Amino acid sequence: MSNIFAFYKPKGITSNDAVQKVRSIVGRSVKVGHAGTLDPLAQGVLVIAVGREATKKISEVVKKEKEYIAEITLGSESSTDDAEGEKTLFNVSKRPVLEEIIKIFPEFIGRIKQMPPIYSAIKIQGREAYKYARQGQEIKMESREVEIKNIELLEYAWPLLKIKVLSCPGVYIRSLARDIGKKLGVGGYLSFLERTRVGDFKKEDAVLMENLPDFLKNIKI
Repeated sequence: MSNIFAFYKPKGITSNDAVQKVRSIVGRSVKVGHAGTLDPLAQGVLVIAVGREATKKISEVVKKEKEYIAEITLGSESSTDDAEGEKTLFNVSKRPVLEEIIKIFPEFIGRIKQMPPIYSAIKIQGREAYKYARQGQEIKMESREVEIKNIELLEYAWPLLKIKVLSCPGVYIRSLARDIGKKLGVGGYLSFLERTRVGDFKKEDAVLMENLPDFLKNIKI
């Protein structure tokens, strides 16, 4: 078995919590790392490496494309761009119809400028942005060029919009949810996120939390 594998991170734990869980099983002296952080409210494929050689190679996984299933709640915005933040309701006089939503998708496909959420781990003067935000400090985020390969509509029943997103590294799906809501003029935030693939690592092959101990017994360190 490979020392680099897909773990299905459940909602409610951090990516670092997942790494610590693996270390508690394989031994605290063993080097363990992950590729591509998932927020605590998100679930899905988190690629984990066990052992020094494997962790050296895991940075290559981060460069791979990622696939997500995202649910956007329209009609309000969130201070964190997800379900955790303080909500601001919009006075929506006209709900967008399906055709309007599909029509704006091309604007978010390709190489685009995206503003990361203020509640993110992006470093500003050596410190994570979310630490400033939690202290109520005003911070200036810089937009970044990112690439989204495709957006596919899965379901729409106001106020919930479900999409499948294929992206390159560095894309914030929270920002995409916020920007889609803004473009539609009704506001929006990310209310559910599942990462279904990172490169060749797929959801259907991912190791579940309850199966970790047995899976890790077969890994040679």
